[in-house]
Amino acid sequence: MAVAETIEHKLTQALAPQRLKIVDDSEKHKGHAGYREGGETHFSVEVVSEAFTGQNRVARQRRVYEILAEELAAGVHALQLKTLTPEEDA
Repeated sequence: MAVAETIEHKLTQALAPQRLKIVDDSEKHKGHAGYREGGETHFSVEVVSEAFTGQNRVARQRRVYEILAEELAAGVHALQLKTLTPEEDA
């Protein structure tokens, strides 16, 4: 399974998002730290979920990092996160 598919599966299972967008930005980081041939090292992730209600930005991002801890340990170098509640996404 591709890394983006794994990210999608894990976030969907854990957060039941109303909207989830995952973009592999690895090619933009060619020549920088963490880049490897073939990509799947740098991602932009946008998650809209009720699960974030009552949490501040830092708590939301920590939750995503916890959910994706294995991927971060196995070669995902960077995540650019946008975490919103459905009300904030309106």
